[in-house]
Amino acid sequence: MPRKRKETVLFFCAHNDDQIIGAGGTLAKYAREGKYIVTVILAFGEGSHPWLQKREIIVQRVRESKKADKILGGKELMYFGVQEGRFREDAQKKNLKAKVVKLIQDRRPAKIFTHSIDDPHPDHKAAYYILEEALKQLDYAPEVYTFSVWNPITIRKRNYPKLFVDISKTFPIKIKALMAHESQKIAVFTLLWNIYRTAIVNGLKHGCKYAEMFIRVK
Repeated sequence: MPRKRKETVLFFCAHNDDQIIGAGGTLAKYAREGKYIVTVILAFGEGSHPWLQKREIIVQRVRESKKADKILGGKELMYFGVQEGRFREDAQKKNLKAKVVKLIQDRRPAKIFTHSIDDPHPDHKAAYYILEEALKQLDYAPEVYTFSVWNPITIRKRNYPKLFVDISKTFPIKIKALMAHESQKIAVFTLLWNIYRTAIVNGLKHGCKYAEMFIRVK
């Protein structure tokens, strides 16, 4: 009898800590349930430290993201090297849609998690649209969920089905993975209070200590 293929879950994000902020507890929970976790990061994030050499910060951020992914339990982590602030233009130049389509067809994830269309960050919004364009070329329909990073409220698609995931046991893992991004300490500490607040509020709605909430868009 052929070995049953593990369920694959894809996390598709702009920068190397976005998936942790928006869905790190869920990623860790799915990994511990035996699901095969693939994470795509569009940009290296070299613009976060303009006073450092580009190569130096890329190496540092990739090293941090690999460490964080190991903490979370991910199986595959890949960068597409899109230029920050120029996602749509650079994606077209690199024929990124074809690469994303091939990746999804090869891995055939049951679920995909990505940025909310309401996120005000232009790179986050562009990541959503890049994925959306790729999905139109697929010969099957994975479930697609969006998460929040910078947007405090969801306006569009707020009446769509919601997925609440109890992350009470994996929330500490999420925080540990986030703290692995040592080059982003200032940004992390700025967001930390809201990460706790959001997890607690979602937990109260779901009847648990901590939870993450996603909107199903496909």
